[in-house]
Parts: sequence; C-alpha cells; structure tokens
Amino acid sequence: MTNALALLHERRSVKAKDMVEPGPDAAALDAIMRAGHRVPDHGKLGPWRFIVFEGDARIAFGKALAQIYGAVNPEMGPDTAAAQAGLPVRAPLMVAVIFSPSDAKPIPEWEQIMSTGAVCQNMLLAAHAQGYVGQWLTEWMAFEPKVATHLGLKKGERVAGFLYFGTAADNPAERERPDLAMRISHYDG
Repeated sequence: MTNALALLHERRSVKAKDMVEPGPDAAALDAIMRAGHRVPDHGKLGPWRFIVFEGDARIAFGKALAQIYGAVNPEMGPDTAAAQAGLPVRAPLMVAVIFSPSDAKPIPEWEQIMSTGAVCQNMLLAAHAQGYVGQWLTEWMAFEPKVATHLGLKKGERVAGFLYFGTAADNPAERERPDLAMRISHYDG
C-alpha cells in the first residue's frame, strides 16, 4: 500500500516536448490501456475508446493537423505550419482518448464524462508506475470539428485528451500546488 500511495503522491506531468525515447513498448502500452479500462464505470458502459499514434503515424497525423490548421487559419505562415505538424511527434507515443457516450442505459452523461476522465488519469498513473512520464493535453485539435472528422469520430464523440508518453529528458521538477487545506471543508449538518 505504501508503494501505491508513493506512486500517487509522486506522479507529475512532464511536458511532451521534454520527453525522449524510449516510449512505452507494446507490453507497457497494453498495461497502460488495461489500467485505463479499469475505472469506475456506472452501468458498465465503457464510454470511451482509444486511437494510438506510434512511429510514422504521428508524422502523418501532424501533416493532417497542419493542413487542417491552415484551412481554418489561412494566414498561417510556414513556422506555424511546422509547429502544428510537430504536435504529435513531441513525445514517442500519443494516445487519443475519445469520449464515446452511450445511451444503452439511463446513465447521466456527466457520469460518463467523469469516467472517461478517470481513464486518462489511470493511464497516466500506469505509465508512471512503469517508469515513463506522461502529459494529458487537449489543445485546439481536441475541439476542432475538422480534426474530429479526420479521426473518424462519430456523432456525440469528443476528444477527452491527447495523452503523450515517453521518458523524461531530465528529472521532472515539482510544481507549486494549491494549498490543500484551503480546499477542504467538513460538513457539520
């Protein structure tokens, strides 16, 4: 139990641009995905799915992002195009977690959204437990309808986040966090 708490207390995000090889191999990725799949899920709906971007697929997606960004922002210059194309290749591995709501049972969408968020957190923890680092980002591409179409998202689906995984180039620094005591109250009737 002490090791599990230490893992939870030590986990921190590392910027995708600060990640290097190696990224999770097939076995590590499987463990990450299985951990994501084990979250609380009222109604056993599994309102999520995954799109994995590895190797050259990250480059291809980056090219698509640059084209989409240019179509939406015609004033885009070559530096901006290169920056957009580089988003998926900042880390060795990227996984899109797709919120895929289900109406198979009368479970509120809010609960399904929270369950999908828990998927992302479990995946980050599973990567950390295996010695990798991760970052959960959305950025413009999570909200752009043309990206959703490119990724084949169905009606009602949304990108919950792009999770980046790799190895930290340097020891991650601790960041300042809000005062926990200021966020706790006790109900007194």
